[in-house]
Amino acid sequence: MSEASKSSLPTAASGPILEVHPLGPLQCNAYILGCPRTREGVIIDPGDNPEFLAERVRALDLDIKALIHTHTHFDHVGASRGLSERLGAPILIHPDDHELYRLLPKQLELFGFAPGEEPKPVDRFLEDGEVLNFGAGWSLKVIHTPGHTLGSVCLELGERLFSGDTLFRGSVGRTDLGGTSLEGLVQSIKKRLYPLDEDTLVLPGHGPDTQLGVEKRTNPFLK
Repeated sequence: MSEASKSSLPTAASGPILEVHPLGPLQCNAYILGCPRTREGVIIDPGDNPEFLAERVRALDLDIKALIHTHTHFDHVGASRGLSERLGAPILIHPDDHELYRLLPKQLELFGFAPGEEPKPVDRFLEDGEVLNFGAGWSLKVIHTPGHTLGSVCLELGERLFSGDTLFRGSVGRTDLGGTSLEGLVQSIKKRLYPLDEDTLVLPGHGPDTQLGVEKRTNPFLK
């Protein structure tokens, strides 16, 4: 999907506003969530193209209350400074990923990109189990799932799970980038995500969505 395109994921009539935009060289899924009643919203993993994301926010008439990051690899935080400055929205990450976030210019260099600007300071740290509220009754529960990075989190919104790079359709996140562990990642999935309903829709950081029950039965990394 090009950066100029959008996809509104299917939801119930009473569901939230929900768009996914694969952006940047690694096509990271940026999710725009909004309350249709109050127009309050959040953005999950704004990885690239802050101008485009800000345009979508304006088109949807949303007031973005937070930029929430499932982890702080460059492809998930690349638009955070620009978007925060445009929208006035605070940047939220898990504290165990703070050092990785501070090393954003180094991350970009290691992947062959120009180092760019220093990251904007974090406004608040996420805590495992906390609930982030927006709009009229919408809430995201933070689930700490270390493995892909030390501070990786998933975000549960009712029957939906924003899994970042913890869990993909038929795969899991990389564990060869330092400070990571395949064993730890698999244990995080089995301990923290398996208790959720098998019908939970998994919305990953890259690629198409899936269902938790399908991954439990067929994902080769979870056997």
